[in-house]
Amino acid sequence: MRQSAKDYGGPAIRDYGGTPLIVNIDQAAKANPYYRSALWTGTYLQVTLMSIPVGGDIGLEVHPDTDQFLRIESGCGLVRMGRSRDALNYAGRVNSDYAVLVPAGTWHNLINTGKTPLKLYSIYAPPHHPFGTVHETKQLAQAAGD
Repeated sequence: MRQSAKDYGGPAIRDYGGTPLIVNIDQAAKANPYYRSALWTGTYLQVTLMSIPVGGDIGLEVHPDTDQFLRIESGCGLVRMGRSRDALNYAGRVNSDYAVLVPAGTWHNLINTGKTPLKLYSIYAPPHHPFGTVHETKQLAQAAGD
C-alpha cells in the first residue's frame, strides 16, 4: 500500500512529474517504506525516495549517461565508487545530512551499515527510471531490470 498524506503530513508518495511540487523531502524520504519510489520524473531530472534495509545495499551499478545525487536523511552507510566494477578505489562513510555525487559512468554502491533502514533520496539527471516507478524491494527492482 502506498503512503498517503496523512502518514507523514505531506502529499501522497507517488510520481508528480510534470507538475509543480512542494514537499518536505526529509519527511517524505523517512516515510517511504519501499526500496525505490519515484517522487518526481521530469524531462531533465528525476527524484526517487529509497529505503535500504539493515545489511542491504543499492547494489553495484553504473549509469553511463546519468549523473546522480544521493542525500542521506537517516541511517548510516558505506559508499564505494570507481571507474570500473573491479576498481572501487573511492570510499567513505555517510550518515544523516551527507550528500554523495556520482558522475555518469562511475560504478557505485551504497551499503547500509547501521541498525535502522537507510533513508535517502536520489536525483538523477536525466531521469533514469520510468515515470511512476515503485520497487517495493531490491529483488523486484532487479527483476524489472533496474
